Amino acid sequence: MTTDKTAADELHVDMPNVLPRLKRAHGQLAGVMAMIESGRDCKDVLTQLAAVSKAIDAAGFAVISSGLEQCIARGEAGLDDRARLEKLFHAFA
Repeated sequence: MTTDKTAADELHVDMPNVLPRLKRAHGQLAGVMAMIESGRDCKDVLTQLAAVSKAIDAAGFAVISSGLEQCIARGEAGLDDRARLEKLFHAFA
């Protein structure tokens, strides 16, 4: 683990539910790819692709939520943290 001040000041993901969400999305995406390879109906493929997209979005919002929680807990919701979180939020909005 690094003791570099800039690394210590960064917001970190500390959420045990993010990785399982991403693993689930990974499995869903593999399923979508298999559906395409086997020539499944477009409607079925799009339905599953939408589920993958929602799962990834949910994981992204969980990461943003973790960052917000860290800022509040530290009592350091300064302009730098706020700007970084706003940028992250807009990436998913």
